[in-house]
Amino acid sequence: MRTKSGLAWTGYWLIAVAVLHTIATGIFFGDVFIGMWQKGLFNSVGRDPMIGLAVWFFLFGPVFAMLGAAITSLEKARDFSTSNRLAWGIFLLSVTGVVLMPDSGFWLAFPPAFALIYRSFTLSHAKA
Repeated sequence: MRTKSGLAWTGYWLIAVAVLHTIATGIFFGDVFIGMWQKGLFNSVGRDPMIGLAVWFFLFGPVFAMLGAAITSLEKARDFSTSNRLAWGIFLLSVTGVVLMPDSGFWLAFPPAFALIYRSFTLSHAKA
């Protein structure tokens, strides 16, 4: 899908990051989830920080996939004002993630955030 200012890739990028994130959950936290399954899933997080980390890590993948799907729809509809607001949110989330955890995958969210911000900036100035 082409947009007025190039390929609509940013939503697909975020979906790919979400898929990689979910796969990484199994690699890094597989044993944690097996233990949760063996003990019973209901109320299995409790106060264990490793289980909490594993669950949040897992849940972030689907959230990013939904965000990617929403941005893909916005790109196809050429709704760049809404995608620009989401881009700034992704950018700020990524900055926060990188500051708190520099050795993380938050770096992967910068390219689509920058691309969406740039696209919105160039389109708004092209109208002027």
